[in-house]
Amino acid sequence: MDALSAILTLKALDGLEARSVATAQNLANANSPGYRPVRVSFEETLAQAAAGGPLAAARTAPRILADPAADSVRMDLELATASSTAMRYAALVEVLNRQLQIDAVAVSGAR
Repeated sequence: MDALSAILTLKALDGLEARSVATAQNLANANSPGYRPVRVSFEETLAQAAAGGPLAAARTAPRILADPAADSVRMDLELATASSTAMRYAALVEVLNRQLQIDAVAVSGAR
């Protein structure tokens, strides 16, 4: 895996972890009067940074923003976001795991 791919994968995991935390916060505060849900944005910033190379990608961080379109927490959307985030996170971890297996085979000479 080249340096840019590794950085992008790790930054995507960071963004998904932040989204998971924000979603949990939204679910925990669903019945709090006046609570406005938060969202995590990182995909567009990470895609733009990828064009700038590994250093630009390494400088990116997920942004946590109040959701301007939502006055309250919608449990169905939060649960869907939680499920999607967990699946995407698991898929990226699997990609990293397979890459590590390939690297291990390459280093050991397939013994």
